[in-house]
Amino acid sequence: MITETGTDPRVAGLVYIAAFAPDQGESVSTLIKDPPPGAPVPPILPPQGGFLFLDKAKFAASFAADVNKAKAEFMANSQVPWGVEALSGTIREPAWKTKPSWYLIATDDRMIPPPAQQFMSRRAGSTVVEVRASHAVYVSKPDAVAALIERAARDIKVAAN
Repeated sequence: MITETGTDPRVAGLVYIAAFAPDQGESVSTLIKDPPPGAPVPPILPPQGGFLFLDKAKFAASFAADVNKAKAEFMANSQVPWGVEALSGTIREPAWKTKPSWYLIATDDRMIPPPAQQFMSRRAGSTVVEVRASHAVYVSKPDAVAALIERAARDIKVAAN
């Protein structure tokens, strides 16, 4: 997670793309434990051999609602499992407290609710761009993702001079 690895001195800034930006002592589990009424609940299946998957039948609607059907189906079938520990790993030192950050909020995200993304990006003091897209914004709107990364690189370069 860039929130912790971003503390490396070689990292000049952080770019979050519809992502969790936890604070010290927080984990993904703590950030998702009490969703507000009506908030989407990610279709995470019970652990299998220490790994988590999203329910393939609910994948497109939850993760990639604005991706064409064939590509969303491919993404569901080829998803890479993630370790259960990824949910509970707590942050010791959030890099966004000492480094600039940029955040792309996917306003149609059904994995990380947009209000949660707004809260985390505001708390981190991020430069924010909102894009009408699903959680898979990097697939459905790659130009918007690339533009934010390019903006971050330009801003960092200007600040260094």
